[in-house]
Amino acid sequence: MSGITIFFLVLLLIFLFISGWLIAIFNRMVLLKNRFQNAFAQIDVQLKRRHDLIPNLVETAKGYLKHEHETLQEVIEARNGAVKGLTGLKNSLNNPDLVQAFAVAEQNLQSALGRFSMVIENYPEIKADKHMVMVHEEITSTENKIEFSRQHYNDCVTEYNLYRQYFPNNIVAGPLGHGPDATLLEFDDKPQIDVAPVVNFKE
Repeated sequence: MSGITIFFLVLLLIFLFISGWLIAIFNRMVLLKNRFQNAFAQIDVQLKRRHDLIPNLVETAKGYLKHEHETLQEVIEARNGAVKGLTGLKNSLNNPDLVQAFAVAEQNLQSALGRFSMVIENYPEIKADKHMVMVHEEITSTENKIEFSRQHYNDCVTEYNLYRQYFPNNIVAGPLGHGPDATLLEFDDKPQIDVAPVVNFKE
């Protein structure tokens, strides 16, 4: 076997090694990206459920809160803003500006629901309404699922980001189509977000 043949065999082996290495990195990044996107899909399902429950909550309260139109309107407007924020974020999880807009919209909704809760405390008859109790329980259950799903999403994002940042993965991540890190879903007022926001029906 001539020296030239050996040289080309060595080059071929190096090429095959580098190609295999790049394919392995690419496939792992795709796997991790799909994992956090699927995790966000679970958040999406739960948030949509909560967004759908809020109009039921407001509609039930309308019969009792005839003089609290402004409070009810705030809740609906905040709910619509949260729906818009979620819609804008779904296909752009790597966009920190959209993540921030989503977080602000959710915080506004939490604040509106908090004010709604304070108003409800002045109307004991609402707290005795069976439909209101049922909707409240569904929202509380959904809030718990949202928090669990959000934690799972953040864990998946962290795993993806860490793998992407490892050397030498960080050198080839961009050319392989994995640009900026995915953004965690964190909120400035996380302690309030973690608490189901509607009404305490226990005396």
